[in-house]
Amino acid sequence: MSHLSSPPQKQKGEHKGHSLPRGSDRGSSSRDKDRSATVNSSVPMPAGGKGSRPSCTSAPQKVPNRLINEKSPYLQQHAYNPVDWYPWGQEAFDKAKKENKPIFLSVGYSTCHWCHMMEEESFQNEEISRLLNEDFVSVKVDREERPDVDKVYMTFVQATSSGGGWPMNVWLTPNLQPFVGGTYFPPEDGLTRVGFRTVLLRIREQWKQNKNTLLENSQRVTTALVARSEISIGDRQLPPSAATMSSRCFQQLDEGYDEEYGGFAEAPKFPTPVILSFLFSYWLSHRLTQDGSRAQQMALHTLKMMANGGIRDHVGQGFHRYSTDRQWQVPHFEKMLYDQAQLAVAYSQAFQISGDEFYSEVAKGILQYVTRSLSHRSGGFYSAEDADSAPERGMRPREGAFYVWTTKEVQQLLPDSVLGASEPLTSGQLLMKHYGLTEAGNISSTQDPKGELHGQNVLTVRYSLELTAARFGLDVEAVQTLLNTGLEKIFQARKHRPKPHMDSKMLAAWNGLMVSGFAVTGAVLGSDRFISQATSGAKFLKRHMFDVASGRLKRTCYAGTGGTVEHSTPPCWGFLEDYAFVVRGLLDLYEASHESSWLEWALRLQDTQDRLFWDAQGGGYFCSEAELGAGLPLRLKDDQDGAEPSANSVSAHNLLRLHGLTGHKDWMDKCVCLLTAFSERMRRVPVALPEMVRALSAQQQTLKQIVICGDPQAKDTKALIQCVHSIYIPNKVLILADGDPSSFLSRQLPFLNSLRRLEDRATAYVYENQACSMPITEPCELRKLLHQ
Repeated sequence: MSHLSSPPQKQKGEHKGHSLPRGSDRGSSSRDKDRSATVNSSVPMPAGGKGSRPSCTSAPQKVPNRLINEKSPYLQQHAYNPVDWYPWGQEAFDKAKKENKPIFLSVGYSTCHWCHMMEEESFQNEEISRLLNEDFVSVKVDREERPDVDKVYMTFVQATSSGGGWPMNVWLTPNLQPFVGGTYFPPEDGLTRVGFRTVLLRIREQWKQNKNTLLENSQRVTTALVARSEISIGDRQLPPSAATMSSRCFQQLDEGYDEEYGGFAEAPKFPTPVILSFLFSYWLSHRLTQDGSRAQQMALHTLKMMANGGIRDHVGQGFHRYSTDRQWQVPHFEKMLYDQAQLAVAYSQAFQISGDEFYSEVAKGILQYVTRSLSHRSGGFYSAEDADSAPERGMRPREGAFYVWTTKEVQQLLPDSVLGASEPLTSGQLLMKHYGLTEAGNISSTQDPKGELHGQNVLTVRYSLELTAARFGLDVEAVQTLLNTGLEKIFQARKHRPKPHMDSKMLAAWNGLMVSGFAVTGAVLGSDRFISQATSGAKFLKRHMFDVASGRLKRTCYAGTGGTVEHSTPPCWGFLEDYAFVVRGLLDLYEASHESSWLEWALRLQDTQDRLFWDAQGGGYFCSEAELGAGLPLRLKDDQDGAEPSANSVSAHNLLRLHGLTGHKDWMDKCVCLLTAFSERMRRVPVALPEMVRALSAQQQTLKQIVICGDPQAKDTKALIQCVHSIYIPNKVLILADGDPSSFLSRQLPFLNSLRRLEDRATAYVYENQACSMPITEPCELRKLLHQ
């Protein structure tokens, strides 16, 4: 295999690499990372150039293809292409075998900018569509519906090229083995890039003349990928030392840390909450050391710089996908549910650790955005909002159009004079100074190669409130009020702009993360409203994404008309990440609400997860069911904590917590087996699995069991519970013992029945390393003990 690398260009997608800082799912794009087309070495490929940016409109006057019957918003976007698209399934595979044609597989998602571009340039092109229809069987896949398909072929693309991303385009044999792969292709050849039409012609020629060579190469690469991707216990007896892995992971992060702006390495910069979570845990274990202090500083500084930067939507709240520059100023404007969920937890933890309400306000803002913009009326959460939207009705969509501002617009919206200022000043001028807006625009041409954002501004906090107040001789409180009022007026004006496309698909995995986001933030901040929203999310999952008869989760559901919820037929069943993230959400919700029914459901889902995904021979969990992945050349175990944590990493934590909540030894045994299976991966690149390294530390240090005996509604019980939630204790389980010996938890942990309230007051007991604390009734005493 050989490949030709493409030059950096503006494109959405994520790339997984394993050197710092790309030890996380770096979610990169061609604005910041090379795109590649991989081809068989026997296929000479001329260089090609980049095409123009498209709109996202379809042509409804055309005859729809098969995708019109699909529920996925992404597949629906391609329903009027002249390409004879098939959804992933047996019908397409049978056609390829019968007609002896290669399969052209194209994978993307509905808020993907360069997926939109390739659709308009190539998939709406009549000549290219004719080539596809005559010589290939074309299959479209929504990567968020079928992460198993995406991961298998992304593994091939990354192994045979300089990167990966979306759209991902792979050519397969009728037996589903890949032989050519790449990402975005422009339609025609240019100076530096190979064109899609040329790729199709060359592959058609090679399939007809050298098919056996293609098949042999495909088999050889597939065999190598199977061997390379194997994760197994082997002859190992135990996982590696947590202290060693944690220290090595921290050192790798420290080497790539940006001292000035926070984050890791150069642009593009991603939030990577798994890294921040690791740093907080590392700090807690090393509080008295210089490295521990540095870990805390790295995480808090990164969170503060992100929250002040343009990656945060200062007008409507929530965070964009990533920053295209080192300063966190100019984002890629897409908003993903999984980012909001994890960042709400990260900012809540920062508040626990620092006591600085700046962080709690950011967390609340994230959840306000999700409530307003990403929530279904039945309690579920939508997947994403697009980066692209039309500047005005009927215009071609542009990236960021919904979010950027000219100084003229702001001055017109905020013309009122500011009383008491040391110089003539309007509300608009005050806001523009504080958020760095300039008449020429604050987006450099290097961040805007297409010139779409010329003269526009992204709101980025340039000065502290104190400095802005001092600059104009105003009180800090007055400046805060003026800025808040100005932002609200801008927000109201923004409502009249054409909105970005919403991916209204709801995924069990991301909904599970969002349940955690609301539950953890609600518990930390003492917000019953947030905990109630977490409960609504869990009820939605149980009502719409759980099959009672089989005990299985459904992967997807969709917003229907009139607030209804729809499913595909047959349903798309859940993958490992759906179970792992939902179980985590339910455990977080139990600790926030103390409703044991959520814990009971978590146990049932964990049993189902073990049955469907556990590798009894090699240890750890496969990403997909064996039956669902029938025909795919690989059955993978996800080995990367990236934009989302690895489902195996989350499962390791879940197993530990479930053991602490039930005492069931088999879950601890599974956790140790899982960590052992991933030993080699952790030893080799610990920074690629910071969440699993954190689980390894929790397993070897053991969890704290914190038991509160009391009436759930009593003030003294709530005071002890809130004390626990106010402290950062990542390696704990919180149990409420209400005194009922027939309760679910009392049956799981019989020792709870022996615990007594001291002087009939709510009483706390802390178990650690097989030792129990003295009974505690005062929150201040409990706080002292938990801080030790």
